[in-house]
Amino acid sequence: MHIALFGATGGTGRHVVEQALAQGHQITALVRDPSKLSPQTGLTVIEGDVLNPEPVAQCMTGAEAVICILGSHGKGTPVEARGTQHIIAAMQAQGLRRLIAVTSLGVGDSRSQIPWLLRVIMDLTLKAILAAKDEQERLIRASGLEWTIIRPGGLTDQPATGQYRSGTDRLLKGGRIARADVADFVLRQLTSTEYLQQTPVVID
Repeated sequence: MHIALFGATGGTGRHVVEQALAQGHQITALVRDPSKLSPQTGLTVIEGDVLNPEPVAQCMTGAEAVICILGSHGKGTPVEARGTQHIIAAMQAQGLRRLIAVTSLGVGDSRSQIPWLLRVIMDLTLKAILAAKDEQERLIRASGLEWTIIRPGGLTDQPATGQYRSGTDRLLKGGRIARADVADFVLRQLTSTEYLQQTPVVID
């Protein structure tokens, strides 16, 4: 499958690139700094910013699905909502339907699924980012696209285990998960409709 990828140079995005190429997919990735991705067969890199509609649209040319793993790190204004707005607009203009987005456990109606102390810490330290992710999810839900929003638990750099849990049951609480396992779950959604227009949690 030909995938348009946004967020390819982040921790989870790198695993998506690696695993997708190993599975025979083609990727076109929009990145601000192409030097952060090594040249690989099947990978096309477009230099640009997700806040600029033109390269966003260019990244989707010929794609069959879009994966959005936008992230902010506390510096400047969060990009999640504004970038996703451009992604949705370009998908609608080009007739692309399948969107898989990664946000976070604790966003939206999953707030009760994280421990209360962690909720307090996130509110104190990640308020702007959480608000941007909330708005990102709202935009996706209202898009009319064939979307899946994935909410991983606390991300780690541990090796993939393949033994993670996923689902929309609100009893799935807390937990951590390797970025490599999140990438595996993301790519599985390309050929699955199990979580179409749903917000599954994925934890170890």
